[in-house]
Amino acid sequence: MISYKQWSMYMSFEPLPSDFYGFENSLSTQEKDLILRLREYLETEVRPLVNDHWARAAFPMQVVKGLADLGLYGMPWKETQPFANSAVFRGWIALEIARVDASIATLVGMQNGLVMGSIGVGGSPEQRAEWLPKLASGELLGCFGLTEPLSGSDSAQGLTTIARREGDHWVLNGAKRWIGNGTIADIAIIWAKSAEDGQVKGFIVPTSTPGFSATKIENKQALRIVQNADIVLTDVIVAEENRLQLANSFRETAAVLRLTRAEVAWAAVGNSMGAYEAAVSYSKERIQFGKQIGAHQLVQDLLVKSLGNITSSIGVVTRVSQMLDEGVQRDEHASLAKAFTTSRMRETVAWSREVFGGNGIVLDNDVIRHFADAEAIYSYEGTREMNTLIVGRTITGKAAFV
Repeated sequence: MISYKQWSMYMSFEPLPSDFYGFENSLSTQEKDLILRLREYLETEVRPLVNDHWARAAFPMQVVKGLADLGLYGMPWKETQPFANSAVFRGWIALEIARVDASIATLVGMQNGLVMGSIGVGGSPEQRAEWLPKLASGELLGCFGLTEPLSGSDSAQGLTTIARREGDHWVLNGAKRWIGNGTIADIAIIWAKSAEDGQVKGFIVPTSTPGFSATKIENKQALRIVQNADIVLTDVIVAEENRLQLANSFRETAAVLRLTRAEVAWAAVGNSMGAYEAAVSYSKERIQFGKQIGAHQLVQDLLVKSLGNITSSIGVVTRVSQMLDEGVQRDEHASLAKAFTTSRMRETVAWSREVFGGNGIVLDNDVIRHFADAEAIYSYEGTREMNTLIVGRTITGKAAFV
């Protein structure tokens, strides 16, 4: 059930209680209106589902269309953009979803950022016109195939999936791992190394193509709602018209990751907020030593440290997204945001779980879900170590990757 206080949040726009400095007030009226509608959808349609689906490692397919109906998948692209909006606003979308559930935020990030981003960055005008509207409407669900069993951080050089040109089509052979949506997607964006020139190229591959198989990764203990898969490509034939026409090297792949890495940083902040807000609520309900635990100094210390992490992280992600809008964001800017916010997230979810004591490991209280999901967010789309090396190279002028 939703309290009157929660419903009042939808009647008029108010920054989240964990947005202590009111950063969200900088959004436009139209952006705030969509945030309000998103909050209502998340509280009424998503929050009641997530703990059960997380426990079962199941995916609620109905949210794909629900999020599409809000216009969330088409935000950055002129072919599908519902209204003029900022990168800061798109970051707040990721944050708002992740504070309810990081798996659902990952779904939006994959569909809107990695999949549509690959077509938006690497696709021809004809490919953009054909595929982006279908993805924006939720008619098609996509997945993004870059990481491989033996290639993660070294994807720029270490891809072993090979694409061979044969006349008017390509033949793909290889394997991918940790592919979100892999078992439920209609199309996959597959990045493969060309046998002809050794350059990384992108392909739009319907998952019904003969030779394409996806197997769910079992026993995953973070982002359990996300359907991660091992993908095997065995003589998969892809028409030349489904090769991303403007993606002819890893530079284009990196451009897609640059667009989405900052939004992962926003999701990290949202996941921190979800854990913190759960802890604040619990601190006002739990009675020990004759009073609410929120009246004890040590609990207040945990909450204040958590809020400080959240507030500083919002400042970082706000500025890095403003830089994207200004056209001055570089790889190292997005990398610092991702490394910093995910590190602060790890601290925050641990402190928030600590407020609950033993009750913090019970899924019904939400905080353990945010705690576990933080471990996946900390690692995907660039580990802290890799992002640190990207920033370190800029600081010192020396590459220290090997």
